[in-house]
Amino acid sequence: MKLIFNWLLSATALLAVAYLYSGVVLTSFTAALLAAAVLGALNVVVRPILILLTLPVTVVTLGLFLFVINAMLFWAAASLLSGLNVRGFGAALVGSLIYSALQLAVDFILERLFPN
Repeated sequence: MKLIFNWLLSATALLAVAYLYSGVVLTSFTAALLAAAVLGALNVVVRPILILLTLPVTVVTLGLFLFVINAMLFWAAASLLSGLNVRGFGAALVGSLIYSALQLAVDFILERLFPN
């Protein structure tokens, strides 16, 4: 049940990103659901590999390179889906920052709704 709520709230967060920032465009709520699923899959499968491969750069930049990794994954999700459009790497960076902030709120809500 928590997974379904997380998916729905993540899709809503993506819609909020598209509403708040003009560099990210979503065509529908269905596209947001698909984008949330693809972003979740990329974050689970690809992100740990990228973090491990770029560990020296991440250490040298004191962790700031993780923002670049998040933006690359956001941009990759947009390139895989037709309903999510990102207007360049800068838009992917800003969109991923807004999405990450909203995901913190989603995680907080889910912890309140479904305590361990």
